[in-house]
Amino acid sequence: MGLSDSIRSRISAIKLELMALAIAAQDTRTPRRAKILLLFLLAYAASPIDLIPDFIPVFGLLDELVLLPLGIWLARAMIPHDVMDAARARAREGTLPANWIAGVCVLLLWALSVAAIAWWWMHRGPYASIGG
Repeated sequence: MGLSDSIRSRISAIKLELMALAIAAQDTRTPRRAKILLLFLLAYAASPIDLIPDFIPVFGLLDELVLLPLGIWLARAMIPHDVMDAARARAREGTLPANWIAGVCVLLLWALSVAAIAWWWMHRGPYASIGG
């Protein structure tokens, strides 16, 4: 087993664990505090605002390398073992719960972003190209 196979298997295991956490978050047996923690972790991971800005060398990515795994570990510790085992089994099957509302919200957000950029591009002032 080479280094690339080892990396691929590790990435696959992480992907499976994240899918299991997404499934476990929607289970009614999962404690509310674990669901809230997972929601904050997802919001922090997706947010462009970081505790330490990413452009600072080395320390910029340190918060993602420390806070996110620590939060995932903590959330896994809060979720009962039988819930995580069932969620891992569903994740191995590849069946994620469909959340149409979230999907539509994400698509609307992208559409609004593209529309806002197009509107800005079409309505920028006559001085927008000065200096270029």
